[in-house]
Amino acid sequence: MPGLHQLKPAKNSKKNRKRIGRGNASGTGTYSGRGLKGQKQRGSVPFLFEGGQLPLIKRLPHMRGFNNIFRVESTPVNLGSLEGFRAGSNIDPEKLFEAGLINKKSDRVKILGDGEFSKKLNVTAHAFSKSAKEKIEAAGGSVTVLGAGTEEAAE
Repeated sequence: MPGLHQLKPAKNSKKNRKRIGRGNASGTGTYSGRGLKGQKQRGSVPFLFEGGQLPLIKRLPHMRGFNNIFRVESTPVNLGSLEGFRAGSNIDPEKLFEAGLINKKSDRVKILGDGEFSKKLNVTAHAFSKSAKEKIEAAGGSVTVLGAGTEEAAE
């Protein structure tokens, strides 16, 4: 078995690059494989250029888009999934993580009002929908909003 210092690439696996514009004897002289005259031969065609026709990207505005850089992603948790907790317990993002309702402890949590809710729970989250807040308080529980801007987060 050969040593590492004796290894070589397989026969015919290494190919020299094509050297264009090195005279007609090379096989790629004169026009250097670019054909005769015009924009393509001179090398100035912009990316996605369609010959003056209205470009596809402009014809299909729905393909472009808008990304709001200020968007804040929240992990939704429905009230129906909080029914599994004991009445009177304190629910926070850490408890939701342990219960497997959110993927990361660091996730922002928004409680949504979907599902039946009857237990008295003290819920702490980053945001609440209006209906979730009403249902929790109607059941005798309390709502605590984490983080700044509590006015906006509670809506």
